[in-house]
Amino acid sequence: SKTISKCYVQVTGMTCASCVANIERNLRREDGIHSILVALMAGKAEVRYNPAVIHPAAIAELIRELGFGATVMENCGEGDGVLELVVRGMTCASCVHKIESTLMKTNGVLYCSVALATNKAHIKYDPEAIGPRDVIQVIKDLGFTTSLVKKDRSASHLDHKQEIRQWKRSFVVSLVFCIPVMGLMIYMMVMDSQLSDAHTHHNLSREDMEALHSSMVLEYQLLPGLSVMNLLSFLLCVPVQVFGGWHFYIQASRALRHNTANMDVLVVLATTIAFLYSFIILLVAMAERAKVNPVTFFDTPPMLFVFISLGRWLEHVAKGKTSEALARLISLQATEATIVTLGPDNVLLSEEQVDVELVQRGDIVKVVPGGKFPVDGRVIEGHSMVDESLITGEAMPVTKKPGNTVIAGSINQNGSLLISATHVGADTTLSQIVKLVEEAQTSKAPIQQFADKLSGYFVPFIVAVSVVTLFAWIVIGFVDFEIVEKYFLGYNKSISAAEVIIRFAFQASITVLCIACPCSLGLA
Repeated sequence: SKTISKCYVQVTGMTCASCVANIERNLRREDGIHSILVALMAGKAEVRYNPAVIHPAAIAELIRELGFGATVMENCGEGDGVLELVVRGMTCASCVHKIESTLMKTNGVLYCSVALATNKAHIKYDPEAIGPRDVIQVIKDLGFTTSLVKKDRSASHLDHKQEIRQWKRSFVVSLVFCIPVMGLMIYMMVMDSQLSDAHTHHNLSREDMEALHSSMVLEYQLLPGLSVMNLLSFLLCVPVQVFGGWHFYIQASRALRHNTANMDVLVVLATTIAFLYSFIILLVAMAERAKVNPVTFFDTPPMLFVFISLGRWLEHVAKGKTSEALARLISLQATEATIVTLGPDNVLLSEEQVDVELVQRGDIVKVVPGGKFPVDGRVIEGHSMVDESLITGEAMPVTKKPGNTVIAGSINQNGSLLISATHVGADTTLSQIVKLVEEAQTSKAPIQQFADKLSGYFVPFIVAVSVVTLFAWIVIGFVDFEIVEKYFLGYNKSISAAEVIIRFAFQASITVLCIACPCSLGLA
């Protein structure tokens, strides 16, 4: 029968649901992988795999190939204790063999591998039978010095500060350039409506109309075919396209390299096409020395980037809030514990400071007034009041006397206590709460899974629709020009019918792209 193992992979660089769908879809296809669950918030993937076919490092590599950062999380053996040690003083392969064989003979050690090159030892043990300090003692007795590999307690992977800064900057840049563009647009609209009023009321001749039109400041042509309006819009659009869109371009190129299309691809497509199309139309108008200024779309990219980078910024702020709660929980854990040896009649014989990870079930731990409880346990000596508000929310301190249970992370107030450790490491209440919160972020609502699946198909679909729109209007235009004339308002009678049709078709297809790319589905 196939054995199924479970590993956790830390994933960075995921921005939205379609990234999650992308990773899940691609990994499910691989041999040896049974199921995969990715948590966007916790930045964590839970993978069930067949160890005979594939190993965790290869799984992380598969995720990295999709353009995300991935590292295998070590503390994943549920139930088994896992110990990572740095062993100093090994000189050759026989030292390695000596340590491995001695440990494997030790009761309670399930698995052990020592790497000479990195001085690391990886040990799995049964916490019921043996504890991390016993293992360390065995290695010390062989004549080597050893210490714990320091775990990152700060939960820095839950930090969204950098992304928040990056999207905020992107938003501000886009906004600064977007406001003038919007101003110009509104001014143009107002002037246009005044002109059309003048036209309806005074029955002006065409020439007068054109004279009126060209007398507007923004329509004034600096060069034939290049109006002040278009030049200003172009100049305002370039910085947004470059600085505002920088992150979008990076993300989109990554997605395209792996033949997937996500939200970023849509954004980049819509803005780039709108920008290039407008730019080319301007060049054409200048080459033709056109009397009438072409209709450009330079207002589209800045406005799109503003809304989307605002959305991304808010999203990361929200993620940061949730993750902050997790980080705060994690930071409540004590880092060290004072372990004491008791003689007859509970006389203190000796005490030593050790890392929290080294506390074993059944250890006697001393907690001084003002100290945090490092592990869950039962009081064996002393009386005190304990602030357990972090778990219970109860502001009043609780009286503790011998026989009462205490919770890791709560704060001892006025008396010194001796407790016997009952739950240590990943089994303490606090660790379990952190784990539950992380898992709650990992599990997806059915509707969310459905939305992820949809957004995978959404991008190609939209691109297809806009291409269809383009060709459909070109065909309609050449078959029946009146329809185009009816909908394409304000075009100038002096340009050829074919050009009108093509411009209108482009306008329609770009509109489809631009409206669909900040789609509510993707943003939500």
